[in-house]
Amino acid sequence: MKISIIIPVFNEERYILDILKRVNNQKKNHDLEIIISDDASTDNTLTLLKENTHLYDKLIENKVNKGKGSAIINSLDNVSGEFILIQDADLEYDPKDYNQLFLPAKNLGADVVFGSRFQGSGAKRILYFKNRFANFVLSLLVSILTNINFSDVETGYKLVKTGIFKSLNLSEKTFAIEIEITMKLAKQKLKFYEVGISYNGRTYEEGKKIRFKDGLIALYKIFYYRFFN
Repeated sequence: MKISIIIPVFNEERYILDILKRVNNQKKNHDLEIIISDDASTDNTLTLLKENTHLYDKLIENKVNKGKGSAIINSLDNVSGEFILIQDADLEYDPKDYNQLFLPAKNLGADVVFGSRFQGSGAKRILYFKNRFANFVLSLLVSILTNINFSDVETGYKLVKTGIFKSLNLSEKTFAIEIEITMKLAKQKLKFYEVGISYNGRTYEEGKKIRFKDGLIALYKIFYYRFFN
């Protein structure tokens, strides 16, 4: 089973080579295609990528910075795997968790697998209570409106069958794409699974990009995609 790993990147010169090496280490056990979508980085990220072409299969250079969602959408025409997994370019999500993410797809006929930061025994860095509470509220609201028992709708690890992913006709250019993906998947009759993952969250000083306004946007988008789209 071939998995296409899409890595949206923006100004991650401190982490990009490390995460690519970690993803490549998983090629020992899995058939992976690595696609990088650089969202018009202004630091040394793109230079590092061009100096290390052996670490990935395809590089997409977006000329204008539009956000994570735009970087993901611009990658879809380059995908050849049976499933798509989004891998953030920082070190918050560990590719060592690929095995448990892939197992439901390989052995249980899963269409979608979410990696939950709030389930399982993997190590989780303890950070901002407000962020955790906001995620809990968003996940609870989505669960109520979709009648699907999600524990982490904002997780960056979403494994989805490629045909289904492409059929979503995604449009969100920012972090709101996480809610768009979840809500549009929930409207279909799909086989969902959730597995616990580790999580090494970053502080804002370490480069975390999501802000309070993104939570408010996510809240609005939940209702928008449930009732109006």
